[in-house]
Formats: sequence, structure tokens, C-alpha cells
Amino acid sequence: MTARTLTFQVASVEDLTPDVFRVRLEGRAEAVAHAPGQYLELKLDDETWVPFSIANAHRGDGSIELHIQHWPERSNSRRLRELMQHLATLTVRLPGGECVLDADSRRPLLLIAAGTGFAQMKALLEAVFAADDALPVEFWWAVRERRDFYLESLARDWAARYPNFTFHAVTEEPLEPGFESERVFAHRGRIDEALAASLDDVSGHDVYLSGSPGMVYACIDTLAPLGLDPAHVYSDVFAYAPRDPLFPSGADASGAAASGASPQRQQE
Repeated sequence: MTARTLTFQVASVEDLTPDVFRVRLEGRAEAVAHAPGQYLELKLDDETWVPFSIANAHRGDGSIELHIQHWPERSNSRRLRELMQHLATLTVRLPGGECVLDADSRRPLLLIAAGTGFAQMKALLEAVFAADDALPVEFWWAVRERRDFYLESLARDWAARYPNFTFHAVTEEPLEPGFESERVFAHRGRIDEALAASLDDVSGHDVYLSGSPGMVYACIDTLAPLGLDPAHVYSDVFAYAPRDPLFPSGADASGAAASGASPQRQQE
């Protein structure tokens, strides 16, 4: 899809935690098409466009949802928050990015996110659930402490509604007893360490990752010896922070093949 520059109405701004807020935008329905997993760019001024994952699958109604981490010490973050609170309209460029759901795939899904990387995963998951597909879906979400699961209730609702879905919560701080429930699991530590302790084979999976380059590549280094297929691993990081070779030295044969892969994903 060709990127378009559009004007959106700011429908609502909602604090989800002291550090994360949700923005709902409304535009012309016929102009807002995007694929699940893509991002948009918000215009701060003539020289500054800030990328954010679109946190919803395309609904056909012109609506866009964003999850924005607020960093008071960063000037662009402060400016963005002020714009959201005081402007009725925003200029947006969309869509961008090639880290999108393969709607024709019949492979189980492994989705891995850190922090507000949840936004991109939410859009992917909405599309998967709308397709009424029974393929297994594992969602891993890593944060520092429980309050950073800013939409924990939504992840729990998915686990309750969809028998093929499991939610793996990963935190640095310990989670209280009773956190786990049916298809909801708790892990403590770094996300790559939690994956290594819990998984033994990811061959045959489509794997999507959303987070910092350090987090994404640490997870790839963990998953490569477990059969990760370079043709079926997706992240925006591959475009804006490429690594060659993609897989670590000493990975299995399928991983070694990734050293010749060219990055194709765009920054969030």
C-alpha cells in the first residue's frame, strides 16, 4: 500500500498507566486502510515525524488506535503529549512497514513483545481472531513490573475466549501468587531467558517480535538453535537496525541460512 498523508480527528486520549496513554484517531474510512502489523508517523513539525505501531487491525471505519509511552524527560515525548491534549486534528502519514501478518500461513504463531510493543501484537492478534482460525497462538509480553501490563485484562480476556491462545507474562519483578490462570502463565527474568527455559522447538512457527533491537536479537539468538526459520521471522528491527548475520554463529543449518537474508522491515 502506498503511504498517504492524512488529517485525523483526535477522538480521545486515555491514560492506561502513569507512563502509557492510548490515543484514538478518526479519519476518512476509505483512506485509512492498513495491514495488521504496520505503523504510522505523526507529524510534530515540518522536520519531525514520529513512528508508532497501529494498535488495531483495519476495521473499515476510519479508526486508529495508538499506545504511546510517555517519557517526560524527552522533548519530543513532551511535545507529542501536549499536541494530543490540545489539538483537535493531527497530520499522519500511513501506512509503513512490512512486518505484517501472513494471512495465508497455516503455521502456529509465536508473538513476542516488550513494553508498548504490545500495540503491534494487538493488531496482529485482532486479525488472527477475526479470521476465526484455530491455529495455536503463543503471546509473550515482557515488562518490568505488573503495572506495566497496561492492558493485562485484554490479554486475559483473549486467553479466556480463545482455546488456541496462551498468554505468557514475563516480568523483572516477581508476580504475586494467583497471577496464573487457565492459559495464563507467569515468568520472571529476561524475556530471552524465559523463552529458553520454556521452549524446545519453534520449527514450523511464524515468529513476530516487537521491541528494542537488543531485545529482538537476544530472542533470536535464543530461538535460532530451536529451529527458528529465517524465512518466517518478522520484526521492524530488521529494517532500521539490521544485523549481519541475522542468526548467531553456531546456529543450526536453518539459522545459518539467514546470514544472506536482507532486512526488509521498517521502524515503528
